[in-house]
Order: sequence, then structure tokens, then C-alpha cells
Amino acid sequence: MPDTVSWSLDVSRETDSRLRAHLAQEGLREEDLPKFVEEAVRWKVFEDTVFRVKARNKGVPAEQIEAVIDEAVQAARADRPVRPKCD
Repeated sequence: MPDTVSWSLDVSRETDSRLRAHLAQEGLREEDLPKFVEEAVRWKVFEDTVFRVKARNKGVPAEQIEAVIDEAVQAARADRPVRPKCD
């Protein structure tokens, strides 16, 4: 990881034991722990974001949400350079 920071974490013995068993079961080593933690944190942040967006949009008609999404996709495609097709 080119741009990293160091964390010092305290977790319960049970969590440590379960995590080490999980890593071993997946064929991972202790050196893979930072990657595992980073991926878990990313998923948790994503899950929380999705939950907040769903809560914020509760009651908004699906058609309105789809229209906003379509508009955003069209705008993104318009800003993207056209790539030549390969034959």
C-alpha cells in the first residue's frame, strides 16, 4: 500500500481467535490482516451509506429516483471521451 497509516487496535480475545481461524480457513496468513481489515471497513462504510440513502429516499417514488439516476448516467456519459471501436 503506497499511502498508508498505522493503526493500533484493541479487540477481544474472542474476536482475535475467530478472525485468525477465519483467515486460516481462507488460506490467508497474518500478513493479510491489514488487507482484510481495510476491505471490512470499506464494506461497512458502504453498507452504512446505502442504509442512509435508502432511509433518506423512503417515500420517494421509484420513478423519480430512476429519473435522477438516468440523468446522472447521461451526464457522466456525455463527459466521457469517446473511444474508438475495435474491429
